[in-house]
Amino acid sequence: MKPDDQITTGLKDPGVMRAASQRALRLTMELNGAYHTPERVRELFFQLIDQPVDETFCLFPPFYTDYGQNITVGKNVFINTGCRFQDQGGIVLGDGALIGHNVVLATLNHDEDPAKRHILHPGPIVLGKNVWIGANAAVVPGVTIGDGAIVAAGAVVTKDVPPNVVVGGVPARVLKRIETEAAE
Repeated sequence: MKPDDQITTGLKDPGVMRAASQRALRLTMELNGAYHTPERVRELFFQLIDQPVDETFCLFPPFYTDYGQNITVGKNVFINTGCRFQDQGGIVLGDGALIGHNVVLATLNHDEDPAKRHILHPGPIVLGKNVWIGANAAVVPGVTIGDGAIVAAGAVVTKDVPPNVVVGGVPARVLKRIETEAAE
């Protein structure tokens, strides 16, 4: 089953969603419930996201997710403590992504109409290469953050972020461009 099919099936079939959520709860409780070596943390995390273990990955628990199987992780990714990923809409972490303490990546919205509030609207979150998300930042559904960008601590990212900029605030806005060394 392709990830998009999993997302659609999970959101349309409450039984599938409940089973996946219970699996995620079981694995995150195991991950967060005791000390584990870095190797065991990697094993549990990659079991949670249903991908082969990547030796360059580092996670400092606790970590929380409601689904787990719609997270894709590149090489050399670091996730700090207390992060919460609502991944039903899909989350992609590019190579070299750094995720600060207590970051929230939320990929679902509810309908604005109170009579339809139970309807979920998924939107993937994509982090490019070498993105740094500061502590206590939040990223909402459908946002792509460009390669090399920095999201300042406490920012709420509500729209796409260009490459090589610093964004901050609520809602986040571009604060400055990042000067990079030209390739020689």
